[in-house]
Amino acid sequence: MEFIRLIGILIIVVGFIFKFDTIAVVLIAALVTALVSGISFFEFLAIMGEAFVSNRLVTLFLLTLPMIGIAERAGLRQQAVRILERINGITAGKLFSIYMVFREIAGAFSIRMQGQTQFVRPLIEPMSQAAAKTKYGEISEEDVEKIKARSAATENFGNFFAQNTFIAASGVLLITKTMDSLGYVISPLDIVVATIPVALFALVIVVVSNILFDRKMDRKYKRVDQEQKVGKS
Repeated sequence: MEFIRLIGILIIVVGFIFKFDTIAVVLIAALVTALVSGISFFEFLAIMGEAFVSNRLVTLFLLTLPMIGIAERAGLRQQAVRILERINGITAGKLFSIYMVFREIAGAFSIRMQGQTQFVRPLIEPMSQAAAKTKYGEISEEDVEKIKARSAATENFGNFFAQNTFIAASGVLLITKTMDSLGYVISPLDIVVATIPVALFALVIVVVSNILFDRKMDRKYKRVDQEQKVGKS
């Protein structure tokens, strides 16, 4: 009857198949698993409360969501767009490259931030669209989606490849401990030294990709502009 304790997995699978509320399914699965394992309801609540308090930092990012919403309602996006429109020569690709540099520097100093919610969604994505529209006028829906994807990808690249350039980063410590358990004695500094070239290489690739993206946009909308002039004549 030990297998009865796996009933929580079955509840989760069934709940996901029928697309029930995810949080409710997980909580019910945890409760049922606790009860069939001999844990009382009040003991279950105590365990849940202790786990929440011990990992409360994980849920702090939820506080950023209403804050970003309030900032956007107060005109954060519009102000960011107005500022960018005053900068001559800025393009979406150049903006992405600048943000990539900023993101890797933040990783080197272990400045952890929810980049997608705090920077990309309210600032980088609308500013990059404004840069493209300022340079080319109206752009196609396909290019709008490409700019959105590229802005999110820049955040992911910067965060992923530069997060272990800080000597006390959790990833660095995890790699060090794992390698030590396998019999390879290395220091956190060794991990950082090995990560820095990777981060720089990723930066170069992203910058080159952004340059090519700008050139592709230039060719496309210069051709469109020429076709429109020919049509009018």
